[in-house]
Amino acid sequence: MRFTQFFIRTQKEWPRDEESANARFLHRGGFIEKIGAGVYAFLPLGLRVLDRINRVIREEMNAIGASELLLPALIPKKYWEATGRWNVPVLYKSADSSGQEYGLGFTHEEVLTPILARRIQSFRDLPQALYQIQTKFRDEPRARFGLIRGKEFVMKDLYSFHADIKDLERFYWVVSDAYKKIFSRLGLPVTVVEAAGGDFTKEFTHEFQVLTPVGEDTIFYCAKCDFAQNKEVAKVSSGDGCPKCQKGKIEESNGIEVGNIFRLGTKFSEAANLVYKDSSGKEQLVVMGSYGIGPSRAMGAIVELNHDDAGIRWPKEAAPFEAHLVALPGGEEQADAAYEHFTEHGFDILYDDRADATPGEKLADADLIGIGWRIVASAKTALCGRLEIKARDSRDAELLTPAESADRIRTSFHVR
Repeated sequence: MRFTQFFIRTQKEWPRDEESANARFLHRGGFIEKIGAGVYAFLPLGLRVLDRINRVIREEMNAIGASELLLPALIPKKYWEATGRWNVPVLYKSADSSGQEYGLGFTHEEVLTPILARRIQSFRDLPQALYQIQTKFRDEPRARFGLIRGKEFVMKDLYSFHADIKDLERFYWVVSDAYKKIFSRLGLPVTVVEAAGGDFTKEFTHEFQVLTPVGEDTIFYCAKCDFAQNKEVAKVSSGDGCPKCQKGKIEESNGIEVGNIFRLGTKFSEAANLVYKDSSGKEQLVVMGSYGIGPSRAMGAIVELNHDDAGIRWPKEAAPFEAHLVALPGGEEQADAAYEHFTEHGFDILYDDRADATPGEKLADADLIGIGWRIVASAKTALCGRLEIKARDSRDAELLTPAESADRIRTSFHVR
């Protein structure tokens, strides 16, 4: 994609009303635009990042046998009333010209469970796993930290349906492993944290937390083993001995919750009369699970963990492009030829072909945008017939042919 054909407008100044690193860098880099408190537009660069994150999520959800669908965001009042959630504080409500009332979806158990109730008859129809990636709405009174906590956000929500608790438990940990793969591919080091079960279960639920000073949650964890609990349910404090391994000391950190998994049990299936006939012909309630990932929140968390003074440092699978090609004076013809070479070989390249930008502006924008590989064509490289290639997180550059540069980029990307 040529810079002159793609809508990119980096900013020279930091936004005045943003404190978090993710909001500041994403705004200045031309990824997002703040529309209101907790509401952001994703500009073309930002949408590309979001699409890359969603691609990773889809690959791992499909790998565990889940099917994608899309449910409405506008949900009639009767669905919320059936589960007693019409009056929850976070629900945005509206009405049409006929007086019909609706709630904007912050979750979708209310919609999907009745759909399954009309389509599940026998134990042979189970288990089922269905997911979507969709915009959600939450009347969040404390919208802050950029993409970390918003009123409108993108969510991947997966729902599973089972004949019994045993099968739910099996799938619960399958999803947990899939989540670990997703966050690993996105360069997010997560800690699996025990958390409160809420209204759904007396058992622990599990959150996937990125430990960072800007996080809102307080996490107590042991560095010697996998023990970790949210402060809301913890019976330990910082400095205590670890109750699990008996070797480590409990440490404390803030965390950004980027995913969670819940055992829902039969709360929603009972409300929707979601039943099946077992092998003896007796009706049984379907047992459910719910599993969420916030792609837009993950995007913000990635930036919080991956930036320097010059800009963002995108992990390879979240970057908007595979490489950033920059044409400097004297290297324009070489850059044009290199761009043709890369695109012919299937690479997704951002080519800064601007004639009205100085070399300093182009290189600064490359650092700010933060794509993993920067390739420079200049008068110097044109003379030797090679390109200067450098990783975003390295100070060292190499001189390689276009073919060698393509091989270097190709081998750096994740292969499933």
